[in-house]
Amino acid sequence: MTPGSGVMAPQGVAPLPAPSLLRRMTCFVYESMLLFGVALIPAVVGTLFFAQTGQHHPLQGETAVRAFALVVYGVYFVGFWSARGQTLAMQTWRIRVVDATGGRLTQLRALARYIACCIGWFAPATLIAWGLRLPPWPTLGAAALGIVVYALLALAAPGRQFWHDVACGTRLVEVPGPVRPRPR
Repeated sequence: MTPGSGVMAPQGVAPLPAPSLLRRMTCFVYESMLLFGVALIPAVVGTLFFAQTGQHHPLQGETAVRAFALVVYGVYFVGFWSARGQTLAMQTWRIRVVDATGGRLTQLRALARYIACCIGWFAPATLIAWGLRLPPWPTLGAAALGIVVYALLALAAPGRQFWHDVACGTRLVEVPGPVRPRPR
């Protein structure tokens, strides 16, 4: 185990470094944009749900649709993290999630990480909204502030990883880019 990294590396091979917080947050923003596409699945199913249940107002089944969206997102994240170690956004930003030994995540560990991510990213926003006496579901401002607070807490975590990674025994690492020939 290399000092301070928490990752086992084969003898003579340096472990992959953790991506910077700025790079991780840029990937987070890009992932959020991609999730709008993934959100079409619950939107279509929600429309069918409302049509089949005879509900006339979408807020009547709001909790069920949100729960279904969390399940769809869970399938997306757990599937990519356990199969490749990267979501589509993570591939673009050359970031991979690995376990403590530097290996691929099992589906169970990926699921635990997904649940911990949901708690980690949304708990600060919910607490901020509650403290400011805002509606129960955090407003955009409270959510943004909660995300910033949680991201900055990574600076105090071991290896500068997010706290959900520390709790789940996972870590984010940089994936080396392709070697480019030097211009002559």
